[in-house]
Amino acid sequence: MAAMRWRTVLASLLLSMVLLTGACSTQAPSPYESIQQETTGRNAPAAVSREALAGSNFNRFFPASANGFDVVPAQEKQGFAEYKLNQGGTTVAMLSINDTVSNPESAQKFADSTEQIAGYPTVDIGSQQTAILVSDRFQVKVQSRDDSFVRGDRVAWLEQFDLSGLSRLE
Repeated sequence: MAAMRWRTVLASLLLSMVLLTGACSTQAPSPYESIQQETTGRNAPAAVSREALAGSNFNRFFPASANGFDVVPAQEKQGFAEYKLNQGGTTVAMLSINDTVSNPESAQKFADSTEQIAGYPTVDIGSQQTAILVSDRFQVKVQSRDDSFVRGDRVAWLEQFDLSGLSRLE
């Protein structure tokens, strides 16, 4: 009987120690916690306009897989949809449609465009990106992810989007 009582006392003591140790330990705050508080506590405007179309509205305008290329959905959010362009299991480019209503400045880069693709103003962004602006609102962009995927390839894929359908989107 004394052995049983001794085990009960020992178990209670160990349980108390575990609870006390767990309650007293302090965990260092996450380095992201302060950033989160700073960015959410300053009444900043929303990053995406309420007028921006849902990314799901853009899916039907992307080109289909063809000729050894697979067009694979990658990301979709308010005002934006993006697909990977894969060839032989490697991502060679990213295809995207962006509603510039949230960032009108992004549409301004097309104002001085002297070149067109499929009747829409185009710009090259660095050496790896080519974009067009549809209906003064929707930026359609192809970004090379492989050195073998050159500007001519980007232009060819831009022309495969359903641009006339996108131009009618409201």
